[in-house]
Amino acid sequence: MEFLSDPVILARIQFAFTAMYHFLLVPVSIGLGLIVAIYETRYYKSGKEEDAAASRFWIKIFTATFALGVATGITMEFSFGTNWADYSRFVGDIFGAPLAAEALLAFFLESTFLGILLFGRNHVSKKFYLVSAWLVFFGSALSALWIIIANSWMQTPAGAALSDSGSQAILTNFFAAAFNPSTLIRYSHVICAVLIMGAFVAMAVAAWYMHKKNHEKFAMRAMKIGAIVATVSCCAMLVTAHSSAVVVSEEQPTKFAMMEGMYTNEVPPLYAVGWVDEENQEVITPFAIPGGTSFLATGNFTTEYQGLNELAQTDKYSAIDPETMPVNLVFQSYHLMVAMFGLMALTLLLALIFTFKGGKRAKQAGAAGTTAGATGAPITRMKWLQWLIIISPAFAVLAIQAGWSTAEFGRQPWVVYPSTTGPDGVSLLTADGISLAVSGPELIATIVLFVLIYLILLIAWARIVARFIKQGPVDNEPGAAVAGASTASVSASAVPSPDNSATVSASASTKEGE
Repeated sequence: MEFLSDPVILARIQFAFTAMYHFLLVPVSIGLGLIVAIYETRYYKSGKEEDAAASRFWIKIFTATFALGVATGITMEFSFGTNWADYSRFVGDIFGAPLAAEALLAFFLESTFLGILLFGRNHVSKKFYLVSAWLVFFGSALSALWIIIANSWMQTPAGAALSDSGSQAILTNFFAAAFNPSTLIRYSHVICAVLIMGAFVAMAVAAWYMHKKNHEKFAMRAMKIGAIVATVSCCAMLVTAHSSAVVVSEEQPTKFAMMEGMYTNEVPPLYAVGWVDEENQEVITPFAIPGGTSFLATGNFTTEYQGLNELAQTDKYSAIDPETMPVNLVFQSYHLMVAMFGLMALTLLLALIFTFKGGKRAKQAGAAGTTAGATGAPITRMKWLQWLIIISPAFAVLAIQAGWSTAEFGRQPWVVYPSTTGPDGVSLLTADGISLAVSGPELIATIVLFVLIYLILLIAWARIVARFIKQGPVDNEPGAAVAGASTASVSASAVPSPDNSATVSASASTKEGE
């Protein structure tokens, strides 16, 4: 167990754990932000207390998730200065601007207007409250943009030059750095992913109520809204996923080679499943489409790409050792991501069919004032489908985590990758980015403490959310306005402390997993 004494590996484990844990929460909070905004829009148009109750319900779950981001996001920022001090010195001139913009613009926007959502229902107009709901969502999405800008620059550097001392990257063009070759593609891909996450959470809660035969009208509406959001986001995801893969093939050849298990120059086939035999440098698979990946990347079946062995012979990528690269890890994480998306697509298709099938009959019954209007769709009677939807958020979590594992492990051994079009010399090996003053035992101690504290926080979050779901969208909770009133407040006892709610950026490290 030599890794227990290797500060580089331990520092990577620590940051990977905190980042991956943090990103359990970020997709849920940003995705549910859209669900909250949609429900608040419904209430603004209808004025019905049932819509206000539904909005309050989702606000409570959103806030609990948002607040937990404080504990998981802030610790990551500290680790830049403690465990990754040399890395921070190298990229400080680049990262200062986007991180400051994230704090001043996005964080201010989302935290301020979240306060209005929590405590302003009875104190502001319905229109301003509606605008606040949408601004919370846009603030979270904007926060993600600045974080993605920082991470994308590490993947495909631009707008910078190496200092005379060779120890620091100097910003030469802010807009070129911010909108480097992968920023917009990766940002759109991430936004699609988090919206899918939020939609599947909404669908899972709806399926749970259907299973328990509770809050049936709310459940059917939540299922339909979640399914529609998921459908639009999944269709957009297909476009962004393709574009992201093309950028990787053009800008990060070593990552692309690991994703496809290529050690030698070849026209990459398309694998559904497989295993990389790293010793013999080959992919073991029962089935592959010859030239399939080449077609997806370039539009033809004959484009040849360099393998790891050939790339290691070039000056730019001479730091890699094909025999020690985590090729199978990257290959499996990439294909796990694709497989999970396939499961989500199948689940969504079934949900769409059996939710909207019989919808006309259910709508007619609802107009007649009968309860059949809430329960007429076949999905309300299909227990197996309800359970599939209940567990479906796990598919989204696995897809997101696998995607970021592919992105971050795939760029090793660099923390700042020497992309194809990147400026000469602007790259940093992961081993050169750690803080030399931090010892192995100190890193082990922090990892153990993080695991314990984060486990406690996860249990607390799960208990809070479970209580909210058990309570459900109650029309007249304590402190809420009576039916027909223009406003309704959130029960103070039902939401996390406002001190926590007002201090977190839901996507403080959206996508960091280095």
